[in-house]
Amino acid sequence: MNTESSAAQAPEPMEEVPSTAIASPSPAQVSGNSVVRLQWVFGLVALAALVLSALLWQKLGTIQEQLARQSADAGTQASEARASARQAQELSMETAAKLAVTEARLSEVSLQRTQLEELMQSLSRSRDENLVVDIEAAVRLAQQQAQLTGSLDPLLAALRSAELRVTRAAQPRLTPLQRAIARDVDRIKATALADTPALLVKLDELVVLADELPVANAVPVARNNETIKRKPDETVSSWWLRLPSVVQEEMRKLVRVSRIENPEAALLSPEQSFFLRENLKLKLLNARLGLLSRQIESVRSDLAAASVAMGRYFDTSSRKTQTASALLLQVRGQLKALELPRVDDTLAALATAAAGR
Repeated sequence: MNTESSAAQAPEPMEEVPSTAIASPSPAQVSGNSVVRLQWVFGLVALAALVLSALLWQKLGTIQEQLARQSADAGTQASEARASARQAQELSMETAAKLAVTEARLSEVSLQRTQLEELMQSLSRSRDENLVVDIEAAVRLAQQQAQLTGSLDPLLAALRSAELRVTRAAQPRLTPLQRAIARDVDRIKATALADTPALLVKLDELVVLADELPVANAVPVARNNETIKRKPDETVSSWWLRLPSVVQEEMRKLVRVSRIENPEAALLSPEQSFFLRENLKLKLLNARLGLLSRQIESVRSDLAAASVAMGRYFDTSSRKTQTASALLLQVRGQLKALELPRVDDTLAALATAAAGR
């Protein structure tokens, strides 16, 4: 220390000293100078560390303040966002309710518009269009009445009335309709319908005959055979001679061999035969009811089933079965004449006239 302080002072003129007079530093002085330097270095390092610690602490405090401020701001923003979300949810609910009310009003307005358009169309419809609509309604109603009653009079009356109205209208575009009505009238006049009461009578006769029809496996009724008895003018000896042949003939009659086409008919018991007759009568009665209600397809199916049962389970060689089969065949043949003629030409002409409005 003293050496450095003396060296730091102002330089003085030094006298030349002989080299022999300058003394070299001792080892103790050198080690002391090193320790001092190390202390200065450690002090500087500690001071720098202290300054750095102070700066870091100050920066950390600043960061903590910023984080606290940011967290407070984030909490405030989150509460504001929740409030905004609640308001948005309420606003969306109100908007949905208003939208539902608007859609309901819009549907009501569209319905009113449709009704108004239909009303305007009906009001703006011309006389010819009204005539076409009225004729079509009358023809369809007459066709339904004809189907229910089985008479062509309502249909003919409706077509003649329509023809008269079209003639009075005197419109050129209704000329095809007039020609179509004339064709349908001619076709209806040329149609010959079957006599429904006569068909009903024939069905009643078939119901009565069903109880008398012999089944295919019926045993023939034994006839009273008087051959085994002795005649008054016959002697006892001649009767005894004739008795073995008569007994042999009667024994042969105990066994009957016949041909049956359908095996199920041979297996019918008497109880089943009773239900078979009742089923046949039910088929015929159903056909009668279908004929009264103008259900021609149902009548055909019932009569076809009755014909199949009659040919399968009953004796076709019997006269009563043949009579019933012939009567059933007549009824089935006359069903074709029960179909009412259609007025397709008139309806097509009406549709064309209505589309040309």
